[in-house]
Amino acid sequence: MRDLDLHGLSIDDALKTFTDFYNHSVRAKPQEPIRIVHGYGSSCEGGKIRLKIREFLAGATASLDWKTGEDAEGNLGVTIVYPRKLLHARGEQLAVRILEFCSTARTESKIAGEFRKYDAREIKEAIRALLRQGRLKEVFKGGHTTYVRSG
Repeated sequence: MRDLDLHGLSIDDALKTFTDFYNHSVRAKPQEPIRIVHGYGSSCEGGKIRLKIREFLAGATASLDWKTGEDAEGNLGVTIVYPRKLLHARGEQLAVRILEFCSTARTESKIAGEFRKYDAREIKEAIRALLRQGRLKEVFKGGHTTYVRSG
């Protein structure tokens, strides 16, 4: 099992570091479990990195399996990940989910409501990127701008 220590990183840096480390691990055969050391937080609320990493992992179950450290080894400060296939960056994962959600026209506020765990900046960036790529299009409906998946 390989350890990845995320102590002292910002949430964004921790997510990027994890994704890079994970994808490197998937490319290297055989794929070993990854023991993420994130700490348990001093706030008694679980620690920001711990919560965000687990939230991210919950949204990536098509690519990996994972267990909480509490279940795996009685340690709140770690999470164990079992890699299966490459992960997309967080923004790419959001874009894919927005495309699925926008099979019918949705306003930006409906999209934001559906993806509350992402901040407004991330949602706007994903929408703009999808528009630039031609994968999402703007439709004016009832006096509102809505977004719908192209083709």
